[in-house]
Amino acid sequence: MQSLWEALGSLTTNKLRSGLTILGIVIGVASVIAMVALGRGVQNSVTGQMAGVGTNQLTIFSMGSAELRNPQPLTLDDAQAIQEQLSASGVRQVASQLSGSALISYGSESATSNIYGVSANFGSVNNLDVIEGRFLTEEDMAGQTSSVVIGSKLADKLFDRSRGLVGELIRVEGQPYRIVGVLAEKGSSGISMSSTDDALLLPLTTAQTRLMPRQRRGQVDILSVEVANVTDLDRVTEEVSQLLRTRHRTPVGTDDFMIFAAKQLVDTLNQITSVLTIFLGGVAAISLLVGGIGIMNIMLVSVTERTREIGLRKALGARKRDILVQFLSEAAVLSMAGGIIGIILGWLIAFVVGLIAAANNADINPAVGLDAILLATLFSSAIGVFFGLYPANRAANLQPVEALRSE
Repeated sequence: MQSLWEALGSLTTNKLRSGLTILGIVIGVASVIAMVALGRGVQNSVTGQMAGVGTNQLTIFSMGSAELRNPQPLTLDDAQAIQEQLSASGVRQVASQLSGSALISYGSESATSNIYGVSANFGSVNNLDVIEGRFLTEEDMAGQTSSVVIGSKLADKLFDRSRGLVGELIRVEGQPYRIVGVLAEKGSSGISMSSTDDALLLPLTTAQTRLMPRQRRGQVDILSVEVANVTDLDRVTEEVSQLLRTRHRTPVGTDDFMIFAAKQLVDTLNQITSVLTIFLGGVAAISLLVGGIGIMNIMLVSVTERTREIGLRKALGARKRDILVQFLSEAAVLSMAGGIIGIILGWLIAFVVGLIAAANNADINPAVGLDAILLATLFSSAIGVFFGLYPANRAANLQPVEALRSE
């Protein structure tokens, strides 16, 4: 404690020099915390959007190939086969989808938007919620009804509101359709779709007969497979692939479809953002090294200025250990003070970045974690002690007689 008080007294004697010395540590710690917080905010945003579609989902696309002379499209029969033959293997349900775009109008307002013809279980497979009304049902499919569900952003474009729209009549490519539900805002819905917020969903059977006819009966663009247990994804993926190869009679090693697993994409994105976070944190940590060098330089100057003081202390009985502890305490106090100020500054920077992102409708919420704070604090302290060790050892090794003769 005596060494600590002496260190504080010595540093407050030269406030400006001490302040400039800790500036490098402040900038380094603040940069590390802000960069790590921003990286984690981006990671949480990406994984949050992708997790909304469900990490236990497989998405199957049709895919042409130059090696295939007659690639087969995905069909409703494929969906039924997957559901019936692989239910015991962990397939919970299979949803089908047709994709297109159309001019949608209400009164004098109109907008060109994505339209999706979907099966009745599409909402549950993709975790879609309605804020009013209902989702499409099997009765809508069987009756090829003119019922539609619209996204909240599309509702705002056409009606300037997203409530009280159930029962309203809109036109899709001039044909009348009645709104039965409005979707809650969700953002990106994963691989299978862009965003349902600015889209219109209608029964798959209605889309096939009126808006998006395909050359082959029952043809669909995308199949979404919900797997009961996420640990079975790899096995179910292989079984689905084998089933589709058998049904489409494709040559060995050549497929006319592609399967994506949402979990694999989430894991890949997590790895990418984690590497970027570590990289940004590492770049910011370089400024901590610069700050440590600054501490060493100032401590060397301090040793030179206080040579007579060191000689007097040693002449009065101070041991080498006492002098070493004195100067190490000063270095540690400098780095700790810089670390504390840097933590506060880094948190403020992350907070301001979060406000700017929110003002620009960017779903990024920088997350300042306790581990980043502890890491930056411990690292800054270690930097101070490490770079203060040489000046402290130099001071401790001074001979009393030579130090007292110093001018």
